[in-house]
Amino acid sequence: MKRTLLIDGDVVLYQCATAVEEVYDWGDDLWSLASDARAAKQMLDSWIRRIIKKLEADNTIFTVSGSNNWRKYVLPTYKEARKGVRKPIVFVPLKDYLKNTYKTCWFDNLEGDDVLGLLAGGYNPTSRKRGKTEEFVIVTIDKDLRTIPGLHYNPNKPSLGIERVGEEEADRNHLYQTLMGDRVDGYDGCPGVGPKTADKILDKNPTWDAVVETYESKGLTEEDALVQARVARILRYGEYDTAANPEVGGEVNLWKPKETRNEQG
Repeated sequence: MKRTLLIDGDVVLYQCATAVEEVYDWGDDLWSLASDARAAKQMLDSWIRRIIKKLEADNTIFTVSGSNNWRKYVLPTYKEARKGVRKPIVFVPLKDYLKNTYKTCWFDNLEGDDVLGLLAGGYNPTSRKRGKTEEFVIVTIDKDLRTIPGLHYNPNKPSLGIERVGEEEADRNHLYQTLMGDRVDGYDGCPGVGPKTADKILDKNPTWDAVVETYESKGLTEEDALVQARVARILRYGEYDTAANPEVGGEVNLWKPKETRNEQG
């Protein structure tokens, strides 16, 4: 069976670009920062060769983030804290090198994580029909991707090997993220809910009802919970219309619970 690695390019680019930065002290309080783009490219190439060999892969597809993040329209504070944070000096030229050298997929209004979710579920940028003898492995250190069903590999935890996340587990992980939030990404989740509480709630009742009831117990509404659930959602195949608006890349089909409490009666 052929194996294609779906690689979180944002993370790999950041790691390689950061690794080649050097600080120089010239004396008299004069400091400078320098970076070797050639060394970063070599490091990236070497990493790719190693991961292909380790996972016995036949192909790779990288994903990178666009510049017009759809989540900011759902929640304006999304990743607000990251504004003004400096990227590594050679991040942009290294990203251009990745796009020009390796198969890379992106949309202007999506994060790289979303593109991984689409690819893992069936989207093919070449429009070629997928064969039954192909398997796809998401390669990332980002725990958020555990909300996507499929095969996963974490380069920071090689001893775990390739793991399979089922749809039920992925759905639970999404509800967990909705309760927990992610302060780094700028969405807070449900006030007062930490990891142990979130697990306790979902171990008892892993449903949207339980999430809404938790939010309401804190004086919030189902709409508040829905906003958090939507920004926590890594897009899956079928949740993005690639042809809706070619100028910006497509249209996101915002997540909705399969059943609301009103529908359940």
